[in-house]
Amino acid sequence: MTTAQNAFTITNPQTGNLAFKIFNFEDNNHFDHLQRNNYYSLIWIRKGNGKVKSDFSEHAFAENSLLAFSPYQPFMVCTPQKIEGIAIYFHPDFYCIHMHQKEVSCNGVLFNNIYQPPYTLIDKASEATLALITDQIKTEMQQSEIAQYDLLVSYLKIILITASRLKTEQLQEQTAKLPNTKEPFILQNLRDAIELHFKSKHSPSHYANALNITPKALAKLTKTHFNKTLTDMISERIIIEAKRELYLTNKTVKEIAYELGYDDEHYFSRFFKVNADVSPQMYRETVGFAKWTPLTGI
Repeated sequence: MTTAQNAFTITNPQTGNLAFKIFNFEDNNHFDHLQRNNYYSLIWIRKGNGKVKSDFSEHAFAENSLLAFSPYQPFMVCTPQKIEGIAIYFHPDFYCIHMHQKEVSCNGVLFNNIYQPPYTLIDKASEATLALITDQIKTEMQQSEIAQYDLLVSYLKIILITASRLKTEQLQEQTAKLPNTKEPFILQNLRDAIELHFKSKHSPSHYANALNITPKALAKLTKTHFNKTLTDMISERIIIEAKRELYLTNKTVKEIAYELGYDDEHYFSRFFKVNADVSPQMYRETVGFAKWTPLTGI
């Protein structure tokens, strides 16, 4: 473990790469340029506001927001004022949210949600919880006691569960506030259709036809409610699934490409690299599961 002023880091003993890190920030220097990290990023902005650019969209965030990004997801924070907060980075080998989905239920809520902004508003009660837990993490990382890894993972799980519950509540409130028109039904039907067909149907026109709406009208809805094009949404969903397969399985890139509706492995690899900024093989090598036994690194 290495420490610096207000920063504590655990590295992978096999590669020397980051496994877990927590640090305080008092400006935007860490996030004012495009990030594509090979680990999960949780950025709790306790003071200040601004905009976050992520994937194909841009969203405004308020004070006391928790930003969440998955490995190689592009993001950048833009703010005209000083921001302060706490950031936590963790590699999938340190804690795999896919393998522990039943425990924390954050995949598709905090992370990998193509339909919602990548942040959660933190209320007062949760603010107290997160402040306490992050302080305990810092204290624990200054020691080298037995079972430190297990304790750090327990703290991380509390943060993920707390934020996931909040995000779920906020999504339910947002849904309840939608106007009493056919739009909410179209949007829900679109979500269902993408989840059902993204592996075989890559064209926006397919979804417009399936929902009995013109492509132009559907494009306007997706831009208004999701702040991105339908093509972007389909691409994001494909990439999320490809990453999951590269991360959790030993399937070849060709096999994954075929399962996602691509007969040409090379075309799929180019598509993946354009959207993830890294080749499928490099993603597997830098993010893939089971490359480190965490207990040996603490």
